[in-house]
Amino acid sequence: MVKTKHSILTDYQNHINTQQALVDGLKKKLNQISFSRLGLFIMEILIVASIISIGFFWFLGLFAIVPLLMFMVLVKEQIKVQKELDYALRLLWVYQNEVDQLTTGKNGYADGVHYGDEQHPYSSDLDIMGPRSLYANINRCNTAAGLDILAASLLEPSDKLKIASRQQAITELVAHIEDTFHFRAELQDHKPDQLQIIKHKLEQQLPAQLSFTRNRLLRGYVKVVPFLTIGLLVLAIILGGIAWKIFALAAVFNGALTFFKLANINKVYYGFTGGSNQLNAFAGTIKWTEDVAWQSPYIKSLFHAGENSGIPVSRQIKQLASIIQAFDARLNILVSAVLNLFFLWDLKCSINLSDWHDRSSVSLIQGLYRISQFEELISLATLTYNHPDWNFPEIDEGFQFRALEIGHPLIAEQERIVNDFDLAAQTTVDIVTGSNMAGKSTFLRTVGINMVLAFAGAPVCAKEMSLSIFKVFSYMRIKDSLNDHTSTFKAELNRLKMILDAIGTIPNSFVLIDEMLRGTNSRDKYLGSKVFIEKLIEQGTPALFATHDLQLSEMEADHQAKVRNYHFDIQIAEGEMKFDYKLKHGPCKTFNAALLLKEIGLTLT
Repeated sequence: MVKTKHSILTDYQNHINTQQALVDGLKKKLNQISFSRLGLFIMEILIVASIISIGFFWFLGLFAIVPLLMFMVLVKEQIKVQKELDYALRLLWVYQNEVDQLTTGKNGYADGVHYGDEQHPYSSDLDIMGPRSLYANINRCNTAAGLDILAASLLEPSDKLKIASRQQAITELVAHIEDTFHFRAELQDHKPDQLQIIKHKLEQQLPAQLSFTRNRLLRGYVKVVPFLTIGLLVLAIILGGIAWKIFALAAVFNGALTFFKLANINKVYYGFTGGSNQLNAFAGTIKWTEDVAWQSPYIKSLFHAGENSGIPVSRQIKQLASIIQAFDARLNILVSAVLNLFFLWDLKCSINLSDWHDRSSVSLIQGLYRISQFEELISLATLTYNHPDWNFPEIDEGFQFRALEIGHPLIAEQERIVNDFDLAAQTTVDIVTGSNMAGKSTFLRTVGINMVLAFAGAPVCAKEMSLSIFKVFSYMRIKDSLNDHTSTFKAELNRLKMILDAIGTIPNSFVLIDEMLRGTNSRDKYLGSKVFIEKLIEQGTPALFATHDLQLSEMEADHQAKVRNYHFDIQIAEGEMKFDYKLKHGPCKTFNAALLLKEIGLTLT
């Protein structure tokens, strides 16, 4: 069955209802466990009070043990149920976030504001980063690397082969969309920098902390000490006398050796065991990526160096967990004393950790990065799933841009107006004239932002779209800067220079200009715009040029094969303005400045 936006929202709501019922049930179960624990505690007090009051009898002692055992079982069950509740709440949040994003545009993930860069060729003008931006709409990443990868995908176009392979990978992930919600729920409570911290520990801290385990003599002694200890114990039992003294001397030596290396051991244990616990939390997400039989080459390529040891990363994490679990024996003072006196337990665990690090740290780091790579692809797969009416564009080798029913992806569907647009067979500067608020700027952004989506391998907000790969440059929101002592006109000149330098060296440039040279007088504005358009024509650079200046539309007469005119107009009925936001051929004939001025009490004479 073909999915629609309505059916997708219904599915999400059904998931929310199911999860909410599960959450309510688990909370009720936790309350029951808490009351049961309280009842057992009171029962134990009563039994102990009875023993104190009437004396000890064997059946009372038996009764005293039963509540304790039941209490321990309930504690274990409570931990299990609490974990289930925590996960259910995270999954509920994931589903609720999708409903919020589709209905209100609010997304609980990061909006990428810190990636904003006024100097970027198009990021600021096309609303790529920041609140209510394309990044804010798409992002489903929680790790720092995932956030970086998504930003890079939107800030720099990929090549044709990579775009096609990413489209295939995203399509395959859509087929596993239910699993991706669970993938995201696993990561929901993790801070973005946690993987980076673990990576730093594995690459920088742990090798230095484990350096003391490289001593061959130490390794050799730790390896033979269990056999030596058991042998001496057997001899002591058989021979007695001096053999017991030798056995005790060996134990004292082991204790002294452990004490001498205690500072090194503590650095290893306290410096990394917390990281290992975090790794265990990521094991489930890594295992899912390993268990699916992926078909797309792009996803397969994410594994090319991940399992160079032949052991899945999730299993390597389990190996680490077993080492740390054995290391945790030192938390019990009596157990730790016995194990270290007779088996050098802490040193053995340190050496085991060192061997694991040598064998698995590189592939583990790659596996952790793969989580972030999947996050970025899942973000785009979620976008694809949530918008079944969007389509993957066709990337053309030559010079082309053709779009049917293209709309702005950040405008609500019920308010979005779509247009058809295509470039000529040869490069042209397309001048778009029109009234204030008629849709010129939005149209330029519509073309640009859909190009960004296309070059990231994502679907576009269009019925059909085919295009070649362009390097987009925009000139729209030019701002002055008091800090940099830059006026609006100077900022405009800086932007123009950046574009001119680029189109002189980058043959596949595509330029979006919205009302050029606003910071100067109308004559210089017209002449400067005219010269700039002529430069674009000379360089053979395609461009969309939005302007209120009708004189510029007259350039078509002198450059019939190089300049085309389009416009957005208004309809005026009984003194009221109506906009249809539809792109039309030719220069604009109707303007609305006089009407807008009249609304605020100013009349043009």
